[in-house]
Amino acid sequence: MTTNQQRTFLGLIACLISLQSSGQANATTEPDSTLRGQAFTDPDFVVGMPEKWRKQHITYDKAVKQADLVVSFGQQTYPALKGIIAEYARKNNLKILVQSGTCGISAGKLLHKTIDAGVFCCPPGKNDRLPNLEFHTIAISPLAVIVHKDNPVDNISIDEARLIFRGKIRNWSEVDNNNNFNKRIVSLGRLHCKKRPGHWTLLLKDQTLFGPKLKEVGVIPDLVSKVGMQVNTISMETPFMVETYSKQQNVKLLKINNHSVTDIDYVASGQYPLY
Repeated sequence: MTTNQQRTFLGLIACLISLQSSGQANATTEPDSTLRGQAFTDPDFVVGMPEKWRKQHITYDKAVKQADLVVSFGQQTYPALKGIIAEYARKNNLKILVQSGTCGISAGKLLHKTIDAGVFCCPPGKNDRLPNLEFHTIAISPLAVIVHKDNPVDNISIDEARLIFRGKIRNWSEVDNNNNFNKRIVSLGRLHCKKRPGHWTLLLKDQTLFGPKLKEVGVIPDLVSKVGMQVNTISMETPFMVETYSKQQNVKLLKINNHSVTDIDYVASGQYPLY
């Protein structure tokens, strides 16, 4: 990256970081569980790469004709930030090419040095921490447990959530002593970025811990749509993605341990368990 590109990129990062909430998560207040995975990898770790890689310059793909910066986004960060990037580029008279993909695609392009910056939805995994690559946390989003809007259950404990996704609780009548809702639980999951921490790994640290009847869904719009089509389904997703893809408003966010995922002060305190 040239000096001018570095200044441009740092200006962009400053623009994005200014959008953060003033609250900061406190890892020491998080509930402990043998089933729970790690939230972040060690920021001081750096992958050992050969000298040839270290000296390699950024070279855009042939399809990129002209750009001041090329940035790759994930499934969640693209719809959240593409408008902000476009406005920043307009105000600063820059041509910023924004590519949509996944955390894995962004990581691969950073590894091959075909982009200036990559934006992840998940915290970086250990192998993502390449030499001279800086990670800036723009925001930390809570992860909601979601159900159909007509599901009478409004609150579950984090232990109940773990038991449901492990396949140990199989009927909604077992949740919160709700004897009037006698329906089999259908659990859906998007077990993405298995080598990265955070996201669903804060519920269950390994995909093998999920029950055998979990139905995996590949992309976010399909997951939100499927939850909104069947009253006995349950899954997890960020509130922003639910709002983006639940056009009929037929998906609701459950409270966890009697706390709403939309309670920003509680989330910012670091006590909300999934993010």
